[in-house]
Amino acid sequence: MDRRKSLKILGGTLTGIAGLVIVDWKWQLIDQLTHKGFFTFMEEKLISAIADTIIPEGLPPKVPTPDSKPIGALSTGTDKFLIRLFEHCYEKEQQDMIKALLASLSKKSRTDLGKSFDSASQDERERMLLSLDSSLIEEEKKFFDLIKSQTITGFTTVKEVMADYRGYQVAPGFFNGCIEVPSQA
Repeated sequence: MDRRKSLKILGGTLTGIAGLVIVDWKWQLIDQLTHKGFFTFMEEKLISAIADTIIPEGLPPKVPTPDSKPIGALSTGTDKFLIRLFEHCYEKEQQDMIKALLASLSKKSRTDLGKSFDSASQDERERMLLSLDSSLIEEEKKFFDLIKSQTITGFTTVKEVMADYRGYQVAPGFFNGCIEVPSQA
């Protein structure tokens, strides 16, 4: 193959990949700026990181198949469940408490770890959450208990866990409508 042609193909490929990276970055920036919802974009990321800390990826499927992957809170959509639950099912006072403690956790992570909660390692995030549980402030304990219990509830009630992992059947047993019944004569 001609050297110039190879360099043109290589240059075009690299330019295309760089363009895709820039477009992806641009869309992420647009998502942050145009985000609509009860929680801000950063609060939603923080809730997702908390859910991932409580139930990380790793639960193996009960019956492994070649395409089956370990499941966790993020792969089952538990973080989205938490966001909708807090937005639609809680009173204003509880929502304000959740938002205030999310901001407090974010600030505490920046001061203690020097980085955001979602970019911290699993061990660092676990220590941060356990510090809320052992806190002397009652609001922090309530927040930890609330987010932990609702994460577990959200995770254990999804199809991937109930049906695929635990083998739950909505209507156990089978209905055979046309069968011969032996008579007692």
